[in-house]
Amino acid sequence: MENLIFSLNATVPIFTLMVLGYLFRKIGLIDEKASAWMNKFVFKAALPVLVFKDLADQDFARTWNGKFVLFCFAVTSVSIAVIALLSKWIVKDRAKRGEFIQSSYRSSAALLGIAFIHNIYGDGASGMGPLMILGSVPLYNIFAVIVLMLTADDEKSSQDIGKRIRSTIRGIFTNPIILGIAVGMLWSVLRIPQPKVFRTIVSDIAALATPLGLMSMGAAFDFRKALNELKPALIASFIKLFVLAAVFLPLAVMLGFAGEQIVAILVMLGSATTVSCYIMAKSMGHEGTLSSSVIMLTTFGCSFSLTFWLYILRTLHVI
Repeated sequence: MENLIFSLNATVPIFTLMVLGYLFRKIGLIDEKASAWMNKFVFKAALPVLVFKDLADQDFARTWNGKFVLFCFAVTSVSIAVIALLSKWIVKDRAKRGEFIQSSYRSSAALLGIAFIHNIYGDGASGMGPLMILGSVPLYNIFAVIVLMLTADDEKSSQDIGKRIRSTIRGIFTNPIILGIAVGMLWSVLRIPQPKVFRTIVSDIAALATPLGLMSMGAAFDFRKALNELKPALIASFIKLFVLAAVFLPLAVMLGFAGEQIVAILVMLGSATTVSCYIMAKSMGHEGTLSSSVIMLTTFGCSFSLTFWLYILRTLHVI
């Protein structure tokens, strides 16, 4: 019951903000233009600042665990490759396939990960959350840019292969979230000080990412379109909440990971799909309906699925 209450406390506010965005649109507080602006601001400013903040404050030199980071990196790479292959049989529409792929593998690692671990281990947490972010989040975003650009609309897909490759590479190096990750890691490694004024401004901007992103997604949500995407949304949600964890958690235990390491891996594999899936999909020319459907389903479902996995792991005395 304690685990269920914790999971609900972590996910219900997220789900509620999406519902509020939908209601605000219905009563005229948020229109289509405002929703588009919120989405653009979160993608280009708030989310990059959020990931910078999460990484810049970490002491990676003290907490470094190469085996753990390599495992996160390898599992993320394999998950993306397998989902991309399977997606051809699950989603026929090319543009929707890109949304299906990224929403099936991208977790709320930066948003939920550190809070989830600290809630279980308190101040004694050893830093596995930031290391998990380092091993997975850069890949999440790099492959999301590649997948979304290669599955763009017909106008973009008609470009010759050289132009598409150049466009994809340019998209990776200019993606605001990837830039935020790179600057945050560099800031951490160089141990650059953060004056109080700077830290306050960064915290204030970062704090806007979640509420604005979730409300803009809720405001743009269309139930009629979502019903048309119900089957791929349910499949992607099942993969996100259960399949990846069922496949890779036993492997992690076999390799000797335990305690906080396993919890961090569980967050990476089985937490809700990150809201940045929708933000990035919309910003790169996709409809975003499938992404928002998966985010809503996994946000609601992960309260129970994470509790299920925590119960299994505790029963087996792994955590």
